[in-house]
Amino acid sequence: MGEKLIGKITHYYGNINVAIVELLATLKKGDKVHIKGNTTDFEQEVTSMQLDHADISEAKKKSVIGLKVDQKIRNDDEVYLISS
Repeated sequence: MGEKLIGKITHYYGNINVAIVELLATLKKGDKVHIKGNTTDFEQEVTSMQLDHADISEAKKKSVIGLKVDQKIRNDDEVYLISS
């Protein structure tokens, strides 16, 4: 099982548990991601993403999306795609 860096957190809205992610690669609903930072380290399945406040099932490279997260994260945390 490998990991590939696919994005970086630029902002976190703690009241709604949503991270703003600048993507370096495509991300789809159902993908498993690993979010890592100085004090952050957890894995989750992508269940909800938005682009311009609209729900999407796939986000393209260079998109800036809202990603629903399971735990508290911080700016500059990195998002890795887990491949099976």
